[in-house]
Amino acid sequence: MKQSFDFLLEIDKLKKVTRRTYIADGSRNENTAEHSWHVSLMAMTLWESYEHKDKVDIFKSIKMLLLHDIVEIDAGDTYAFDEDGYQDKQQREKLAADRLYGMLPESVRDDYRSTWNEYEEGKTHEALFAHIIDHIQPLMLNIATSGISWKEHGIHSHQVMNRNSWIKDVSPAIYSQIEEWVHKGIEMGWLKHS
Repeated sequence: MKQSFDFLLEIDKLKKVTRRTYIADGSRNENTAEHSWHVSLMAMTLWESYEHKDKVDIFKSIKMLLLHDIVEIDAGDTYAFDEDGYQDKQQREKLAADRLYGMLPESVRDDYRSTWNEYEEGKTHEALFAHIIDHIQPLMLNIATSGISWKEHGIHSHQVMNRNSWIKDVSPAIYSQIEEWVHKGIEMGWLKHS
């Protein structure tokens, strides 16, 4: 049990990892622990209307969403549009996963690590759904905050569309929402049009 409590105290550090996205009232940046909680609730809520709901074990998707960003304690948050940061992101996160999940008792460690690996591979129905949710949460918050993060980083509409283009094949309904948000971002001047 000591190993489990050591891990649980260690992951409290996730509350100190700052993301580029702002909370909905625009008053401050969210932290990764808040993000993990928010995407988990989003998955629970949006699963009911998801086109492939019958293929998704929602508990498994939520588990992925709660576990996938724990590595940011060591690896930091890599901004979605940081091309340089993505060069070594996988390597940094794998080392972090080795350390953090390695703190746990074997049975839990193997379960959490395989869940994290499945999310990273992004091939199962549960992983695809979790990835969709993880992608749309910052978009929703950018719309709620009049595009604060987009404007701060000079994001172009094509960057948002390219990053999320794969969603069109998995969930046309959610992709339609993304298109609507991007059009609004362009219209309001929050996203550079390109």
